[in-house]
Amino acid sequence: MEILRRPHGVRRCRTRTTAVAIGALAATLACQNARALESDGPITPFGVFDFGAGIMPPPTPNGTLATRFAYYSTRTIRNGGNADFSLTVASWSVAYIRMTNAKLFGANVGFGAVVPFLNLNGHVNVPTPAGTLAMSADPTNIGDADFQPLILAWTSPNLYVNVALQVQAPTGAYRATRLFNPGVNHWTFSPIVGATYITDGGFEISTSIEIDQNTTNHATNYRSGTGFRQEFALGQHVGAFTVGLGGYLERQLSNDHGPTIDGNRARVNALGPAISYVEPGKPAVWLHAYKEFGAQNRAQGYQIALRAALSF
Repeated sequence: MEILRRPHGVRRCRTRTTAVAIGALAATLACQNARALESDGPITPFGVFDFGAGIMPPPTPNGTLATRFAYYSTRTIRNGGNADFSLTVASWSVAYIRMTNAKLFGANVGFGAVVPFLNLNGHVNVPTPAGTLAMSADPTNIGDADFQPLILAWTSPNLYVNVALQVQAPTGAYRATRLFNPGVNHWTFSPIVGATYITDGGFEISTSIEIDQNTTNHATNYRSGTGFRQEFALGQHVGAFTVGLGGYLERQLSNDHGPTIDGNRARVNALGPAISYVEPGKPAVWLHAYKEFGAQNRAQGYQIALRAALSF
């Protein structure tokens, strides 16, 4: 999702977060210093996986449907600028995953897809020598769809591992002159590895690691740098519930390439309570509330996300 377009004559600065693999959102603005990630917007979904990150649905005749509702809010930009900024992003995503009994390297083979819908509402007031430049936007539209043409899932009594190739297509609404955009107008290719370990006593450690490789936005001749994201959760199983802490960290690994950049890279951490409910034959539910901290060259806010899935 692309969040912010710069007005003509205003240098770009950097703010970054990201929206769903069952949902999407994030943040940004134009300011006085350099930037990283075009339009300071999120590229791929973030804050998606917590408990069960390594566990894929079982093979079923009709697959698994999932949905995710997420809310992100920020009023803080960690970039050394002094612009007045606020942004909220509400997202709803629908996902389909189909795991099969086919085997490859001992793993079950599957595939999936995610389609997000976004409502963005924000403003930025930038001080200039001629006075304050006020900008705002509130688009509501489809975001960039994610496709997983290949998912491999391994299962053992205590350890669950999956790997996937994710392709994010530029299906989202985009206009080069618009301040906020649900889409980013370029492709992103992401290998993803998820793992979950559950002790005999019910203590769970889950993590998901993703590397995002972006292509060029030909409307602006801009290519965002490679991104790294790790999401995680630690918690105790109590019956059908798992309760604990989750979060994520994001790092930009390489510089952007395009007009008016100086190589700034973004980073952020997030942490907060997480809970899940998983009972065979019933919808599985995940809920978390994360507070971001340690942001550099990007927005810093909070995220609340609710995810549910049911196999048929």
